[in-house]
Amino acid sequence: MNFPLYIARRYVFAKKSRNAINIISLISIVGISVGTLTFIVVLSVFNGFDVVVKSLFNSFYADIEVVPAEGKTFVVSPDTLQQLTSLKGVLDVSEITEENALVVYGERQTVAAVRGVDDYYDNVTGIDTMIWDGEYKLWDHGTPRAVVGRGIKYMLNMDPNFLETIKLMVPKRTERISLDPNRSLNTRYLMPSGFFAGQPDIEIKYIIVPVEFARKLFDYAPNELSALEIKTDPSINSTRLQKNIQQLLGESLKVKNREQQNELLYKTMRSEKWAIFFILAFILLVASFNVVGTLTMLIIEKKDDIQTLRHLGANMRTIKKSFLTEGLIISFLGAFAGLAIGTVICLLQQHFGIIKLKGGESFVIDAYPVKILLRDIIMVLIAVSAIGFAASWYPIRFITRKYLSTTTPL
Repeated sequence: MNFPLYIARRYVFAKKSRNAINIISLISIVGISVGTLTFIVVLSVFNGFDVVVKSLFNSFYADIEVVPAEGKTFVVSPDTLQQLTSLKGVLDVSEITEENALVVYGERQTVAAVRGVDDYYDNVTGIDTMIWDGEYKLWDHGTPRAVVGRGIKYMLNMDPNFLETIKLMVPKRTERISLDPNRSLNTRYLMPSGFFAGQPDIEIKYIIVPVEFARKLFDYAPNELSALEIKTDPSINSTRLQKNIQQLLGESLKVKNREQQNELLYKTMRSEKWAIFFILAFILLVASFNVVGTLTMLIIEKKDDIQTLRHLGANMRTIKKSFLTEGLIISFLGAFAGLAIGTVICLLQQHFGIIKLKGGESFVIDAYPVKILLRDIIMVLIAVSAIGFAASWYPIRFITRKYLSTTTPL
């Protein structure tokens, strides 16, 4: 039999001579439980928002993007493009041209990024799933059409019935600056076919048009590109495939995965999660002060028991281990109770969306998103274990010394 564990269990679960110790022990368990519950719920909600935000970006951006290491455009030979599409793990490749342009609609105007895309663009991205009004159509009986971000629609007050043309204007690449706008600007007109919704930074920035239309607008050569966007097979090792594409295309081009395309977003979200973790750990540390108080009062109450145990042959180490084990039992009871309750709350929210978002009807979701991750549960248990051990060790290290030293020696 593990003697320290037996003594600790008796002190936690058996009736004590004074009811105050029972109440304080229960308060300690509840405090740790509430702290752990908050830990799990807040991290799971953050994970849910993380998934929602990334899904909005991932619908617009491809698995892999190829951009020039220097400059704004590049040229890829047909042979190289054929080799790229033949690589194992590459499912589709889309050619992209992109430049900023002045967008005029009626009496309003703004600057937007006009992205020229080919017929494979909806295969490499999820742009067709982002359509908010109208449809994703780049051509209508041989006439080019535009798919406009919802933010630009609101900014220019575009008619949802598509009754007026969009005017796009960009400086000519081959002409010198002139006071005559007709000589210094390329101007093209086209009708919108639909509006897409997504992350606000995206929907207020982009207008999608056919790549052939964009090349004429920007004065690009027939094979001149701003980027290549690639859809990959999820069963293939993405890191290895990225390296293979980089070797094929050379160092003059950069090959970026999703995280590298939105590096600031991913770094920010990781930093925010660590900040939340440490804030919650501090709250849990404050809650663990109850354990310090519980063990301190228990040691004071059990000073006669300490003397009895010493007369029965228990040494200082065994007695200290008994109180330390009790502190850990209190911490783990609270941790597992909080973990169980927090998991149930998260599962209910995940499946039924009980707690709604204020103004959720104008967002892509109407309830707080939740995603429970095993690594978060492990991190929480490690944090609770470390804090529980520290909270138990402190009173045992300093308080028991006083009472052990005053007991009658063997």
